[in-house]
Amino acid sequence: MAVHATTVQGEGEVVDSVRVDEAWALVEEFATLVRESGTDEEREAVQRITQRLDEWNIPYTLHEPELLISLPREAALTVDGRSYPAKTPSMARSTGPEGETAPIVYEPTAFAKDVNEIFAGAKGTGDVAGKFVVTEGFPMPGKVADLEERGAVGVVCIAPGERIHEGICTSIWGSPDLSSWGRQPTLPVVSVSNPDGLRLIEQLKGDGATATLVAQHEQGWRRIPVLVAELEGTIEPERFVLAHGHVDSWHVGIGDNATGDATLLELARVLGERRDRLTRTVRIAWWSGHSHGRYAGSTWFADEFALDLERNCICHINCDSPGCRDADVFEDVYWMAEVEEFAKDAIRDFTGLGTEGRHPLRAGDISFNNLGISTFFMLSSTMPAALRQEKGYYAVGGCGGNIAWHTEADTLDIADRDRLLRDIRLYTGSTFRAANLPVHPLDFRATVAQIEDVLGGIGERADGLVDLGRTRERAQSLRSALDGLYAAADGIDSAEAARPVNDALLKIGRALVRVLYAKSGAFRQEPALDVPLLPEFAAAADAVGTVPDGVLRTEFVRARNRLDAALDEARELALGAAG
Repeated sequence: MAVHATTVQGEGEVVDSVRVDEAWALVEEFATLVRESGTDEEREAVQRITQRLDEWNIPYTLHEPELLISLPREAALTVDGRSYPAKTPSMARSTGPEGETAPIVYEPTAFAKDVNEIFAGAKGTGDVAGKFVVTEGFPMPGKVADLEERGAVGVVCIAPGERIHEGICTSIWGSPDLSSWGRQPTLPVVSVSNPDGLRLIEQLKGDGATATLVAQHEQGWRRIPVLVAELEGTIEPERFVLAHGHVDSWHVGIGDNATGDATLLELARVLGERRDRLTRTVRIAWWSGHSHGRYAGSTWFADEFALDLERNCICHINCDSPGCRDADVFEDVYWMAEVEEFAKDAIRDFTGLGTEGRHPLRAGDISFNNLGISTFFMLSSTMPAALRQEKGYYAVGGCGGNIAWHTEADTLDIADRDRLLRDIRLYTGSTFRAANLPVHPLDFRATVAQIEDVLGGIGERADGLVDLGRTRERAQSLRSALDGLYAAADGIDSAEAARPVNDALLKIGRALVRVLYAKSGAFRQEPALDVPLLPEFAAAADAVGTVPDGVLRTEFVRARNRLDAALDEARELALGAAG
């Protein structure tokens, strides 16, 4: 769809210069470090990175914000005298050491079929008030929030496999503010293994079972590392591409995310040696607080540097779980519509593979939606679906599809040296290309098409409640204006000449990305729940039949006004930049 350049001079040599030795050495070093957020072993891991940055003369800043962190500790479950080994997720409410006792019931749900379903909530309907509830799946925020709302006093999640996976159950994205503090979970939550879960279900077939649940956490405000290296561009140094990943881990976390940390390190080395070839700046960030603070580090960065990010960030590239065992396809890749073709081209050009993907989930350090910043890659390569089925693997959210994800088994054997080299080449080539293309790799015609598609589904559900005719006309008018803008950009071969177009593209993105992905305002965060595209419209459509039509008409009109304003703003920017 894009008409401007899609490759940059010298990118082949840059990618060919990628080596795996230094990256693999870091992976091996991390295999001895349990990197809980804000702990000494995590600080040692960060020091292993900064030592190398110092050797390579790469400037960096090590921030240490004080953020809300929850480190799970003791957990136990006893049902009518029978004990079950358990773990508790971060941010659940702690009990005392003796635990809490209540009636316990089983409410069947289902295990996630794929990574997309992992992050979606599951609504139940049974009477759970005053009871502990046993149900299938990971202790994700949507599940816990639903049960809390229905009056449950504790949750027991059954893992899909023999190992119990670690996790975090709060819907608060990053450290809380006044608007989100009230969503802090008020339930104790534990998980048990699948074999124990089946035994537990069998035990609960009778009536009147009683359980004692223990869940304890080391929770509070603690200083965590946020390391940011900066390779300054030579022509437009204020503009930058942000590549990032999390340095904290569950256990030693090799596939999630030591391989990602190593990928970013090699990316820094390669581009650091060629910083004189960078048109624009590349920032490389290693966050803490991903696992134990619901993306606390990246959210702090989004807050602290909000205005600079809003004005100057071209796009951000998340690096999570690359280079894992058996990960030979790119089938679970995430991208916003405007960077989809760029991401597909990069995967094809730098790995020789095809790809499949979808719009981003509300997960994975995508902490910049409210600022309106485009993103791609959240997860990396994964094993083919047929191989997962052959191995009997269930859906997980990283580690290339290996079910060692978030368990003690995520050790050195989960990483694969050759696949890591391939994936480092992809991230390095993509970052170099995004920073050096004369015209930013953002094609918002695809975004408009996505908006039109979502509106089509909304319109069917909102028939008679709102007239979207003028909104569709606005979208078509914006598409025409964008055609003119990209036609004007065709043939531009320098950053200086492209500046008016690029200025407009960033501002267009701020308007469209925000309205597609967020409703809480530019400097707030959406909950860590399933957030549908055009969330204001989606919420109104979901409420059809549950509230008076007058309420729905008001909601739809207000949602329409916000979208219309964004479409008009983007159209004016496109027309102005096209001349």
